[in-house]
Amino acid sequence: MKARVSMLLVDDDSAFRHVMAGELQRLGFEVTTAASGEEALTRLGEVDPDVVLLDMQLPGISGLDVLKAARESHPSAEVIMLTGHGSIDTAIESIRIGAFDYVVKPCPLDELQVRIQRAIERQALRRRTHLLERGLTPPDLGSSFVGDSPEFTRLLQLIGKVAASDSTVLIAGETGSGKEMVAKLVHARSLRRAKPFIVVEAATLQESLLQSELFGHERGAFTGADRAKPGLFEVAHGGTIFLDEIGEVSQTTQVKLLRVLDTSTFRRVGGTAEIRVDVRVLAATNRDLPTMVRQGLFREDLYYRLSTFAIDVPPLRSRSGDVALIAEHFVGLLNDRYGVRRRLDPSTVVRLQQHGWPGNVRELLHVVEAAMVVADGPVILPEHLPASLQPPAAPVTPPYAAAARAGMGGPLGTLDALERAHIEAVLAATGGHRGQAAKTLGISERNLYRKLRDYGLAH
Repeated sequence: MKARVSMLLVDDDSAFRHVMAGELQRLGFEVTTAASGEEALTRLGEVDPDVVLLDMQLPGISGLDVLKAARESHPSAEVIMLTGHGSIDTAIESIRIGAFDYVVKPCPLDELQVRIQRAIERQALRRRTHLLERGLTPPDLGSSFVGDSPEFTRLLQLIGKVAASDSTVLIAGETGSGKEMVAKLVHARSLRRAKPFIVVEAATLQESLLQSELFGHERGAFTGADRAKPGLFEVAHGGTIFLDEIGEVSQTTQVKLLRVLDTSTFRRVGGTAEIRVDVRVLAATNRDLPTMVRQGLFREDLYYRLSTFAIDVPPLRSRSGDVALIAEHFVGLLNDRYGVRRRLDPSTVVRLQQHGWPGNVRELLHVVEAAMVVADGPVILPEHLPASLQPPAAPVTPPYAAAARAGMGGPLGTLDALERAHIEAVLAATGGHRGQAAKTLGISERNLYRKLRDYGLAH
């Protein structure tokens, strides 16, 4: 990973090249220089510059030819052309070919620094978008979406129908039931499958941070905003944005989301320019949004806008027939992850099917993983499961309580019977030593003697 922004400065004016390289290094850039087009091509083969400052007029190979070569060999590098007053038309032509910008020599250093900073920011955005497209665009996860119950089959059929459209979708279901998996599958089977799939966890962000993440912000919009930042709606352009836990979003943010859904436009925080995007919105919640609408906690118009299509993800307890299939699937995944070969014992599967699964599929994954770690052989037995899936232990009856029950001929005895049985048990444990028994009981020896006399135990 590069520690500093690297630059290639190409100019045949040795004095300008020397002074500019020194100033750029003073600003913290890592600078390589070249005095001709031929040398520039050589340097491009040796270094991987983030930004190229390229003089238009070079001896031998022209600046435009070097630009074309740089676009082919280093497409991620941003090129800023250096030109004289008489070459503006050529500079504009360079923009068409692929240069980021141009500056007219001689230019103030602060102006050049601004152009360089903009080039770096655009490069960062392009890299971020590339990573999101490559890393957050999920494949078709149908093989990981396991089940054969009627409830699961209906869910899968609905996902197929919804994916073919481009409408907004509201995915409802309990925590851990697989709402994000449903959203990924909808995206992966849509026409937007090759574009970004961006997840926004609304419940984890404070309101101002959530708005900045969604819509971006302009430089100076708030304390610490030292540069403009594109929002996730911009990054998701052409693809899908998934708003998880939409029920936790404030009313202020709800208004802004409604505007994006209605007009496909928004403004960055602190900005005035309208930004237009082409984004499909999927949202999920574990809350009862219709009730929140009636209580005035969630905008009715936003609710109806989000729920053009509604998908209810059934809890795992309502499709218990899928528990065994999902558990076996998780065992296979974890075998590959840990490099082992383990399997579930039939009695373990029965135990899993008997559990209520309040945490749904996510809880099942954690349970299977914990059992895989605990098991020391090839078979995962019921005793390897966490305590939450173990049968309750039989209650232990204290000896004195058993004695009291026996003495009273029933399940419960009087307070006197329980006290007498307890005193007898303590005396038996202390070998009849009244002093030790009194200390254990927390009473005086005299008081103990009185109780023994009342119970006819003194001798």
